[in-house]
Amino acid sequence: MRSARQLRQRRKQRIHTNVRQRARGRPRLSVFRSNQHIYAQVIDDEQGVTVAAASTIDRELRDQLRSGATVSAAAEVGRLVAQRATRAGVAAVAFDRSGYKYHGRIRALADAAREQGLSF
Repeated sequence: MRSARQLRQRRKQRIHTNVRQRARGRPRLSVFRSNQHIYAQVIDDEQGVTVAAASTIDRELRDQLRSGATVSAAAEVGRLVAQRATRAGVAAVAFDRSGYKYHGRIRALADAAREQGLSF
């Protein structure tokens, strides 16, 4: 019997492979979710650089948020990473949810990033 962690790692690898194949030169928006925080990065895999990043431990958000583990905190991170990516000249990304199911905090982050003009 495989553990939940092993299953997530397999899902993550499968999703990551599909995202890289379908990205067509676009950077990817990668999300990591822990029990206390959420992190998002826009990564250009061709050059191997992080274009923009945001998380609930950023100084801009840390003072505003009561907890980094809420849907509203994830939405703020989505807005912030989209603004930073747009400033860096990125308009379209491929969404890499890193094996997490598309609901709750992951969905809130994605929806907020779309609202700020990031397309995926």
